Amino acid sequence: MNNKLPTGFFGRAAIVLCFFVCYVHTIAQVPQPLRLFLQKPALQGASVSFMVKEVGSGDVLYCYDTEREMTPASVMKTVTTATALELLGEDFCFETSILYDGEIREGILNGNLYIYGSGDPTLNSSELETVKDSILVLWTLAIQEAGIQRIAGRVIADESIFDTEGVSMKWMREDLGSGYGQGSYGLNFFDNQYTLYLRTGASGTQPVLLGTEPAMPNLTFYNYLKISPIPSDSTYIVGSPFSNERYLYGVMRTNQNRASMRGDIPDPALSLAKYFSDYLINNGIGVDIAPSCHRILTQLGEWKNTSRHKLLTTYSPPLKEIVRITNFVSHNMYADALLKTLGLQFQSNHPEVASSFEKGSIIIKDYWKKKGLNTTSLRIFDGSGLAITNKVTVEFLCDMYIYMATQSNMSGCFIGSLPQPGLDGTVRNFLRGSSLQGKTRLKSGSMSWVQCFGGYITKDGKQYAVALLINNFSGRSNLLRGNIEALLLSLF
Repeated sequence: MNNKLPTGFFGRAAIVLCFFVCYVHTIAQVPQPLRLFLQKPALQGASVSFMVKEVGSGDVLYCYDTEREMTPASVMKTVTTATALELLGEDFCFETSILYDGEIREGILNGNLYIYGSGDPTLNSSELETVKDSILVLWTLAIQEAGIQRIAGRVIADESIFDTEGVSMKWMREDLGSGYGQGSYGLNFFDNQYTLYLRTGASGTQPVLLGTEPAMPNLTFYNYLKISPIPSDSTYIVGSPFSNERYLYGVMRTNQNRASMRGDIPDPALSLAKYFSDYLINNGIGVDIAPSCHRILTQLGEWKNTSRHKLLTTYSPPLKEIVRITNFVSHNMYADALLKTLGLQFQSNHPEVASSFEKGSIIIKDYWKKKGLNTTSLRIFDGSGLAITNKVTVEFLCDMYIYMATQSNMSGCFIGSLPQPGLDGTVRNFLRGSSLQGKTRLKSGSMSWVQCFGGYITKDGKQYAVALLINNFSGRSNLLRGNIEALLLSLF
């Protein structure tokens, strides 16, 4: 009788035992509330990835399908803002300079006036508690103090610090032209948004366009909107960057005296040059030639690298405030401006040409890889999360949140930038009145069939990093959010 075990038995046994242990461990981390949640009709056929780690120890409390690459929507902003704080510092400020070429004689500038941008997303931003056009007042005062009463040239916006790819190539067509899908450029103003006002009448008629704020005289609107007795408006503004044509689609409610839609400013640098040129004229400073910008003059072969003299440099609020706004209101343009600013650190000895978006993405991935995080599945096509091709894992998110809480000098600034569910930001109605209100910091992210959350939850004196990413769900998003609330309350 041969009592010898078959060759390789111990190896196979070890594999089976290891699989069994891992299987039991995984099951133990999928608690009953999560199992019930996964059985919801809205999640049949959906992808769900979930992880909770204790911040102090790094121990996994709950997990499910943690290595799946998921579209994070606006939760991507937490990656962008965390990296910006790490590499730029909370006191970093964007600079915008007013310069001139030529010379000033007897009150006349025989040359051009330049607005040189560094990508500041806050110029005339509605998110700041400042008086409208206050930045233009400062610029105008500097021009007056220099003795300039008339500009024999023109106002030129120099947005050349970034390329002309204002929107990601991975954005969907329905996002282009919308108020939330505004591009980010070397010069931005008014959040790169305008508001279109309309008046609606009886069912079956078309809305009447009343105008825009700020004024967009060069935009042509093609109105395909309809009016119907519906409970809420469902409308779209569609158009491409640098195009002066915008198409209006959808349905609006009846009998509204002043309804509104938000769209993107198609060429913010040129619009700013025109806006400031008109502002100067209205304040008694003549401008002889129509305004322009770096992009247009370069295309015409008329851009000249002349010697410039600085009149004034103005500064944005510090980065900690910009990051707070980015995460609180989920501001896409702010986030993309931060990504492109990170991209200015990109250096390469290779001849490849990378866009401003791509450079920022490379910087982010390289940074977190050096910190020991697994970035293999991290795919970044913008800083805002609007690109559906963005991919991330809940494991990466939780590890980044733990790093920011335990190792980063920017810990308080980053965590404080995440809104508190039930109280403020885009999650002010989430978990409202529950036992988790005031104990949670979460960034939400949503788009069609995508619902995500990432951040921190505190319970019994311990802090936990949390990431929940759901793709391709069905049904109504508000019902799914209710199910997520119930899940979190059950687990915590």
